Amino acid sequence: MTTTTAVKSFDPAKYKETTREQWQSAAQAWNDWGPLLRAWLGPATETMLDMAAIEPGHRVLDVAAGAGDQTLQAATRVGPAGRVLATDISPNILAFAEANARNAGLGNVETKVLDGEELDVPEGAFDAVISRVGLIYFPDQQKALAGMKRSLKPGGRVAAIVYSTAENNKFFSIPVSIIRRRANLPPPVPGQPGPFSLGGPGVLEECFRKAGFRDVHSRTIAAPVRTKTAAECVRFEKESFGALHQMLAGLDEAGREAAWREIEQELGAFEGKAGFDGPCEMVVAVAVK
Repeated sequence: MTTTTAVKSFDPAKYKETTREQWQSAAQAWNDWGPLLRAWLGPATETMLDMAAIEPGHRVLDVAAGAGDQTLQAATRVGPAGRVLATDISPNILAFAEANARNAGLGNVETKVLDGEELDVPEGAFDAVISRVGLIYFPDQQKALAGMKRSLKPGGRVAAIVYSTAENNKFFSIPVSIIRRRANLPPPVPGQPGPFSLGGPGVLEECFRKAGFRDVHSRTIAAPVRTKTAAECVRFEKESFGALHQMLAGLDEAGREAAWREIEQELGAFEGKAGFDGPCEMVVAVAVK
């Protein structure tokens, strides 16, 4: 398939509907893997909250919140005088965010089902907007950022976490490349959403600047995925990574299982006596309205 064909065949509306369906299905699994998510992404999340200068009493908007692990981290920071609004395109996964906040005794969390490109929230109502590994999957990232900017108070901050390059995220890029080859998928074109769409040097920062933000800063952080075995990491990705399931949709069941077997074999290279240590690197960026 040529690049031109790939551009024409990409349907943003269909992509978002498929994304919603995948997260509706994967919601329970993603929530069940919460302890792994906290160990893997928790430190980068704390860095994001530091860079966003989130303090007690702040109002925070969490876009593409998922099951809300980072929502809880933000809610703990803002305290009872602050509020966090968690939004996501999937009602099922957002229900877990609500339940997790309630179970943690955090009464300062609200949830609202929203498309990240259609942020129906009060203008200028938030001190900070955060998005953890969400912005990469928006077909119109500039539209999403425009909504985030509109929601911020003057001087408010937007902060996001994205994967860096495929080369530095082999725990994810190896499965992606195997599935892409087996499903005969074309390489992603510039501007197409996907796990590494904002990971190149300076790409996320320029995305913020293009949206009209200022004082853009970023940090690159190692965030290895550590599990007991490669098989456990594959089970995590198989159960809860909606992007991989989207890519596998064109294969039959036998083809999908063959792909997962090859993925486990290749990821086995990162398994040693101390367990599985999957290479992962995140870019954390912040900007000011």
